[in-house]
Amino acid sequence: MNIVIEHNPSSIKLSELGVMSWPKWSCQPGTYALVFEERETCYLVKGKVKVYPKGSSSEFVEFGAGDLVTIPKGLSCTWDVSLFIDKHYKFDPPA
Repeated sequence: MNIVIEHNPSSIKLSELGVMSWPKWSCQPGTYALVFEERETCYLVKGKVKVYPKGSSSEFVEFGAGDLVTIPKGLSCTWDVSLFIDKHYKFDPPA
């Protein structure tokens, strides 16, 4: 699945990346089908989610508040959100 998770990155790293200036996105608990057209880097301020790749009901990656996450371009997946998500995010520019 190639989702990269960095748990509790330093405030210095978050500042260097400019995370707090990125747009914000939030969602309520529930199940969401998503396709990532570009690589996304996000930082979860709040929440918890399990991400299942398309076609899998047993393989998943879990991350939550305080995690810096990189989601690969082209990933088709289902987000099973157990706690309200509040995140900063940015997409890589199209090549």
